[in-house]
Amino acid sequence: MSLALSAARFGAGGAEPWAAALRSAAPTLELVPEDPSTESESLDVQRWSAVADRADRSTLEGLRGPLLDVGCGPGRMVRAALDAGLQAWGVDADPVAVSTCRAAGLPVLRRSVFDPLPLEGSWSSLLLLDGNVGIGGDVEAMFARCRRLLHRGGVLVVEAHPDPARDVAAMWRLRGAAGDSDSFPWSQVGMPALLRAAHDFDLEHAWQLDGRWFARLRAQ
Repeated sequence: MSLALSAARFGAGGAEPWAAALRSAAPTLELVPEDPSTESESLDVQRWSAVADRADRSTLEGLRGPLLDVGCGPGRMVRAALDAGLQAWGVDADPVAVSTCRAAGLPVLRRSVFDPLPLEGSWSSLLLLDGNVGIGGDVEAMFARCRRLLHRGGVLVVEAHPDPARDVAAMWRLRGAAGDSDSFPWSQVGMPALLRAAHDFDLEHAWQLDGRWFARLRAQ
């Protein structure tokens, strides 16, 4: 079975470090692989909870609504898209992330991106930032799902891992001050692996800003 079909959620279960970080604006969490040959990584939760920065805003240039931010977390990109005059929604499976968005007045759907969604095949733009191309642990399945959501000619903006050689699909745990989450599937891909997986998209533009790498892809 594809890892993308797993019900396990990012940072859920165990000590619930993701929910705790969202509630307390903890500065960082650690993404810890179950495979000891893969290195752990620090995650900048504080940036995800802050106002969109210039690298974030660069991903919105030229986009049209309706726009869907996949794995929207606390909603900074939904807010940025609305502020840019776009019709925008977020989708996230985490109840605390969804509650955080709704408390801020942001439109958000509480479900997995792999669940049925409104406007199937009619979205003009999708965002996959902050490593969310790795949701479910199967990058090709994520790209296929995004293609089904977009209309023909729609745009997907996706963020790649900063290491161009990165191509990992594994089980991970999220580690916070109080302990670890349950394990969940996650992938990490640098730009070459990301583009290899995007079978149903044409690359329009790739750029680097403030140490982050992005690709703008158009649905075939």
